[in-house]
Amino acid sequence: MKVLCVDRTYPQHIQDVGDATDNPLIFFMKPETALVHRNRPFYIPEWTQNVQFETELVLKICKNGKYIQERFAHTYYNEIGIGIDFTAQDMKEKLIALHQPWEKAKAFDQSAPLGTFLPKEQLNEKQGIRFSLKKNGTLCQSGNSLDMICNFDRIIAEISQYVTLRTGDLIFTGSPPNAETVQIGDVLEAFIEDKRVLRVPIK
Repeated sequence: MKVLCVDRTYPQHIQDVGDATDNPLIFFMKPETALVHRNRPFYIPEWTQNVQFETELVLKICKNGKYIQERFAHTYYNEIGIGIDFTAQDMKEKLIALHQPWEKAKAFDQSAPLGTFLPKEQLNEKQGIRFSLKKNGTLCQSGNSLDMICNFDRIIAEISQYVTLRTGDLIFTGSPPNAETVQIGDVLEAFIEDKRVLRVPIK
C-alpha cells in the first residue's frame, strides 16, 4: 500500500509558497509508517521545532490501474476521507536550501493521520466537497474541491502515468492555505461537510 501526496493544488496555497500555477503536478510519497489511525495522538518529533498541519481530502483507490485515462479515473476510487499532511517546516527549509529531497520533513513516522472514509456516493462532487480543520475549536483551514487546479480525475490520471496504482493506495490531494504550527496540548479536528471525521491530540 502506498501513500501518495499531491502538493500545491489550491491557488491560494501556491501564492502562500510563492510558486507559479502552471507548474506540472507535484507529488511525493510517504511510507505506511506515516499513517496514524483511530484518532490516536500525534507526537512532535524531538528534532523539529516547527511542525505544521495541512488538511487534505484523501482518495482510496479501489482497483489496480496504470496509464489511466482521465475520463475513466472516477472508477478507480470509491471512498473519500480526510487526512493531515504534517510537515517539519524547519527541516524542509534546510533541505530545500541544500537542494535535497523532502523525505525527512514529510515522510517521518506519524506524519499522516487519517480519518474516517465516506462512500463517495454520499458526497456531491459536482457541487464541491467542503472540508475544514479546527485547532482547539477555532477554524484554521477550509477548502472546497471545486477550487482545486487539478480535480480528482486529473490527479489520478497524472499519477498513474508514473506509478501503478493498486487497491488500497491512498492519495492525499493537497491542502488549502493557512497551515499553522502545532504545539503540545493542541487538539485538531477535521471535517468533511459538517461531519467530524478526524480528531488528533498533539503530544
